[in-house]
Amino acid sequence: MTDANSRPEPELFGHPKGLFYLFFAELWERFSFYGMRALLMLYMVRELFQALAERDVAAAAVYASYGSLVYASTVVGGRISDRVLGMRASVFLGGVLMSIGHFVLAIENEMAFFLALAFIVVGNGFFKPNISTFVGSLYPEGDKRKDSGFTIFYMGINIGAFASPLLCGWLGETYGWHYGFGLAGIGMLTGLLVFWRGIKTNVFGDHGLPPDKQLYEKKTLGLPNKTLIPIIAFLFAPLIAYILSEYKAIAGGESFLGDQNIVNVLFKVIGVVVLLYIGFIMAKATVDERKKLFMAVLITFFMMLFWGFHELSGSVITLFADRNVDLTWLNASQTNSLNPVFIIVLSIPISLLWRFLSKKKINPRTPYKFGLGLVLAGASFYVLGISGASANENGLVPMAYLFVMYFILSVGELFMSPVGLSKITDLSPKRIVSFMMGVWFLSSAFAFQIVGFISKQLAIESTNGNVSGFETLGVYTDGFNLIAQYSVGAGIVVLILGPLMKKLMGDVH
Repeated sequence: MTDANSRPEPELFGHPKGLFYLFFAELWERFSFYGMRALLMLYMVRELFQALAERDVAAAAVYASYGSLVYASTVVGGRISDRVLGMRASVFLGGVLMSIGHFVLAIENEMAFFLALAFIVVGNGFFKPNISTFVGSLYPEGDKRKDSGFTIFYMGINIGAFASPLLCGWLGETYGWHYGFGLAGIGMLTGLLVFWRGIKTNVFGDHGLPPDKQLYEKKTLGLPNKTLIPIIAFLFAPLIAYILSEYKAIAGGESFLGDQNIVNVLFKVIGVVVLLYIGFIMAKATVDERKKLFMAVLITFFMMLFWGFHELSGSVITLFADRNVDLTWLNASQTNSLNPVFIIVLSIPISLLWRFLSKKKINPRTPYKFGLGLVLAGASFYVLGISGASANENGLVPMAYLFVMYFILSVGELFMSPVGLSKITDLSPKRIVSFMMGVWFLSSAFAFQIVGFISKQLAIESTNGNVSGFETLGVYTDGFNLIAQYSVGAGIVVLILGPLMKKLMGDVH
């Protein structure tokens, strides 16, 4: 990072001006991502897998496999950025690939559906870890504004995530699924244009350029690396599409891997490779770096548990809303906007709270924020767990339970995600910061394996209308109560380990 005196970009509202270009680029990228996600589970259950007897299981399998690959790809994209492309080229390449994916998703064809998901998987690998790292690079080392800067950036994520389910969900369920998916594509293209504008106006100064210009221009197989890497990324999409399309094997059908499937095995291999590589890095690191890296990995593990429960909002909770909530004002896909709207409302107050507590020298250290976040997540699922007591004669519960659940979950999220995101950049050696950001997002990849497992356990045996509302309600509420117990238990463990974790973090708050 550069020091404060060398930053060429001007400030806006007390932060580097480049932050706000990244804010709007990420806002539109999240608009596309969450607009598509709001429709994805319902589209598969109602349309794509309608003829399958176990369409809940098949949809859960594809949703989990897609989510895992989306976030696992960030490890590869982060490393390529660190070594060759740099953050600017990586973000732009990722945006192009994701734009292609979202527009292909608007084509009414099953193979096009899986190819679209594959382009989004590859594109996200380049885009997601690098735009977050880009934010951290705008601040000099030790800058106390970084936490609040990440929280502002996080608010941009949630503005996009709030608006997209409302608009894409309305279009998709009113006029046709592919109109909703098409609007998500327009959002992604808008984010790409905002980022390109930031580069052209030089608001990023010298941040985000290739780390090694010679390696960036070096020819491999007759092509410069800056050209070869995008070509390889593009060619990987059909392979990933094939993997995702094997949903029958994923859902428990015949597979040459026995009770495993390609995604499960691939994911386990990626996890082992990443852990071995982190071990290699730690072996070569200094003692202080080793402690902080271990803490970064520990934070990532607990974040994985949180996201494993949180990401049920796009699968099980969306189906619960569709089948067992007395919806008013919103349809099932639009309920995905509740979490981000609470994040928007609460982001600034909680950011100001951390600054106020810092001035008073009583700001809780990161481990305690994580512990409280997990406890709050558990409390939110307990709210859904007790909702069955208020069900009407059709097995529908008042929508108020969904509002309260998302409010509590959002507070827990703000205690953990933006704070953890900031700490990963502080705890990681500069030479591998993009890679470690990729590892941070890998926690979400593992989390989707949790999502897939839980979603299959809570799958309804038949979705042809023969299952009563009270039967589905019982399956969901029993599952929510069990999730609550695990999340609260994990939070208590983190709070107990708090003093030890503080020592590992050293001077990082």
